[in-house]
Amino acid sequence: MSKDYLSIINVKDHVGQEVTIGGWVSNKSGKGKIAFLQLRDGTAFFQAVAFKPNFINQYGEEEGTEKFNTIKKLSQETAVVVTGVVKQDQRSKFGYELDVTDLEVVGESIDYPITPKEHGTDFLMDNRHLWLRSRKQHAIMQVRNDIIRATYEFFNEQGFIKLDPPILTSSAPEGTTELFETDYFGQPAYLSQTGQLYAEAGAFAFGKVFTFGPTFRAEKSKTRRHLTEFWMIEPEMAFVKHEESLDVQEAYVKHLIASVLKNCAYALDVLERDVSLLQKYLDEPFKRVSYDDAILLLQEKAGEADYEPITWGDDFGAPHETFISNYYGVPTFIINYPKAIKAFYMKPHPTRDDVVICADLIAPEGYGEIIGGSERATDYDYLREKLLDFGLSEEDYNWYLDLRKYGSVPHSGFGLGLERVVTFISGNQHIREAIPFPRMLHRLKP
Repeated sequence: MSKDYLSIINVKDHVGQEVTIGGWVSNKSGKGKIAFLQLRDGTAFFQAVAFKPNFINQYGEEEGTEKFNTIKKLSQETAVVVTGVVKQDQRSKFGYELDVTDLEVVGESIDYPITPKEHGTDFLMDNRHLWLRSRKQHAIMQVRNDIIRATYEFFNEQGFIKLDPPILTSSAPEGTTELFETDYFGQPAYLSQTGQLYAEAGAFAFGKVFTFGPTFRAEKSKTRRHLTEFWMIEPEMAFVKHEESLDVQEAYVKHLIASVLKNCAYALDVLERDVSLLQKYLDEPFKRVSYDDAILLLQEKAGEADYEPITWGDDFGAPHETFISNYYGVPTFIINYPKAIKAFYMKPHPTRDDVVICADLIAPEGYGEIIGGSERATDYDYLREKLLDFGLSEEDYNWYLDLRKYGSVPHSGFGLGLERVVTFISGNQHIREAIPFPRMLHRLKP
């Protein structure tokens, strides 16, 4: 933005002063000799008030009416430069408003499709490039941006190095067939599902690393928790056991919550997020529950909630996760899942052959899993055997096995789904609104 234009978010520091704002008209109301403009400039939404001049010149004509008539005719999303005096006004949601002294139309907007009336989700998603301008979507993106900023802040302060893994890979780290395949100069390649294996190599080089990038899952899912393209933050830490990793995960999520509470009060207010709940998650320790105990809890409470019956060895569905996290009332780690339902690279439990050393962090209020992590297997022969058990190519993973041949150490890591955390912290109900341009089953536009 030009240095001559004041950002709306900063008007509170200019009460009583004449300022100039460049932005768009998100809505307009008023009648007679007054017009109310809802303005936005990318930092916030703000009300400007224009009054029809009362001055009569020597010829008996009203002066200044031409500009007022222009204001009265402004259409939604017209780009304008507005000059006026900042006033404090507690009736305004923002707490301030602008008495207009001048206005210039920069770019007209004709027949803007997203009007203040209600629209269907498909229509809004088809017009996502415009829907992003709305008050709620703007607030969600502000929360997302702060979470990204706070992520770099946290890991930089903790001495991590950012590592950038490839997006094109020759194999499937999670051992699934749900991959997006492409041609790579005559040989098959896949869009990455995770940067974890490369991050493990980075941890053995630098000690503590984190990746932050897009990942892709060709899951044919239509739930409110799934995207086919999403962003993951995946730290890996050498010489770190599982319990220490859980401490890092809890500290990281609390850092994100604290940052959003501090920096995004306006956005949280727009979203009507219950900040007392966020403060509770910040103040109270996260719960740690074994998979065994979680199964027993679900079986014991089966008559009190609406979820499918579950037995030991089953993976949790969304209703199970919702019940568990709401039961404890804070983000909850579920620890040591059955080996049969987890990935090949997880370290086996030292005293049990049926579980691995891992945990999923389940967010309360029905938001489900936001982190999956584990201590990684370090024994070469065990890992090679698990690769074969999962039907994976030893040739494709020779480089990964090498990490266990040349100075292997205990190490742990986890992956946090950015969009799921945005949804959770913002209090939004669907993950499609947590990313600027979502990719879901049957949606590739805009």
